[in-house]
Amino acid sequence: MFFTYLRRELRRRRKAALVVASGLALGIALVIVVNSVSSGMGKAQDKVLESLYGLGTDMTVTKAAAAPTSGSGQPRFRFDAGGDDSKDQSSDRVMVQGFETLSDSTVTKVGSQSGVSDAVGGLSLRVIKISGQFTQGQFKQFQNGGRQRGPGGTGGEPQGRVEGGGADFGVDSYSLYGTNVTKPALGPLTSSKITSGRSFKSSETDAKVAVVDSAYAKEKKLKVGSTVTVKGVKFSVIGIATADSGDAAANVYIPLQRAQTLADAKNKVTTIYVKATDSQQIDAVKKTIQKNVSGTTVTTSSDLASTVSGSLSTASSLATSVGKWLSITVLVAAFLVAGLLTSSAVSRRVREFGTLKALGWKSGRVTRQVVGEAVVNSLVGGILGIALGLAGAYVVTAISPTLEAQLGGGGGGGGGGGVLTGGPAGTALGGPGRGAAKTLEVALTAPVSATTIALAVALAVAGGLIAGAFGGWRASRLRPADALRRVE
Repeated sequence: MFFTYLRRELRRRRKAALVVASGLALGIALVIVVNSVSSGMGKAQDKVLESLYGLGTDMTVTKAAAAPTSGSGQPRFRFDAGGDDSKDQSSDRVMVQGFETLSDSTVTKVGSQSGVSDAVGGLSLRVIKISGQFTQGQFKQFQNGGRQRGPGGTGGEPQGRVEGGGADFGVDSYSLYGTNVTKPALGPLTSSKITSGRSFKSSETDAKVAVVDSAYAKEKKLKVGSTVTVKGVKFSVIGIATADSGDAAANVYIPLQRAQTLADAKNKVTTIYVKATDSQQIDAVKKTIQKNVSGTTVTTSSDLASTVSGSLSTASSLATSVGKWLSITVLVAAFLVAGLLTSSAVSRRVREFGTLKALGWKSGRVTRQVVGEAVVNSLVGGILGIALGLAGAYVVTAISPTLEAQLGGGGGGGGGGGVLTGGPAGTALGGPGRGAAKTLEVALTAPVSATTIALAVALAVAGGLIAGAFGGWRASRLRPADALRRVE
């Protein structure tokens, strides 16, 4: 009997059922799209942070650089203008950039702290290379000669002049990062994928090998087997790395020990990458390191995330606040409309329910009939809503709008703040370098999770129960005698 009435009423009241289902479908679809976009925002932000931190890194430990003094930090280049003027001359300067250096013992100390699974150091460097040649000038005699004064032709006007000559030098600046090849699971290189050649071997701690970022390799026309010369030392390119976010942490990566030798920074690092034993205890580990390793700045991924601005941050705020409130508003409106339409349908079926009660149906049975019909309508709306939501999420993913993540601002300190910075090194606080604020571009996707689908089904059932509660309450109050006196 229950299913007989159910089928009959759904066929007989198709328009009303469609209105109820459509209202719920719109609300559920909006919830799916908003949740999917919010999830995409989170993935985009994680992608930005991974390009700065490296995969598997929970926090970094650095030491703020001292304020520069007058004339400090300015590299000096010396060239010999004599000799063979056709000979190219070049000079390299390898300088530590970004932060004050920390000793290798600090890496060991950080790694021994409670809650730390592993710690590895890295050295951020900038190489400035000036190369070119001097051209000797040519003496040219005047066509008419010059008047001479004094005996022997001395003291007179010049007989000619030197023309041409000069110097033609180019400047090349790029970022160089010393990475610990014995622990490849930590550090900024983990945010890039080796697309040609290979990565470092754990035995290449002092080898003259390098991995080059793909964008830099394209600019300089480098490939696997090419040579990169730094301060007179030739490094063989063994791999080309492509950054997941499109912006690498450094242009060139070499073994840490070699980088320390080039920069005259033996046993020194600029950044310590830390992995916690429990991702839920990162704040506690941060406090422990700050307490036991004085003078350092500990930065977690949440610290970095709070400083990401630009369209990524704006869109994330809209999806989180405006989008969710809009979804709630639409859902509440859809539930109310469903409830009112169900209640209205009950009022038009007074005679029917009165007859059923007169035949022996209890009020509870009538209520269950009304609730069952409302739940079926809502499930139909849920199916439509899921289909619309998936279509909306697919459209967002297909279009993949580009968002900008601006990394910059914020003062450093012991509390884990700092300055997100970049430049050609493409880094952030805790990362390989320090310079002007930079902007990353990431493509927005809208992944739909099983949890989101489950939420949609739950909302559909809830909508049916709410609508059924309105109508069921109305139906349960009907008296057979009063109902039979009314004409539908």
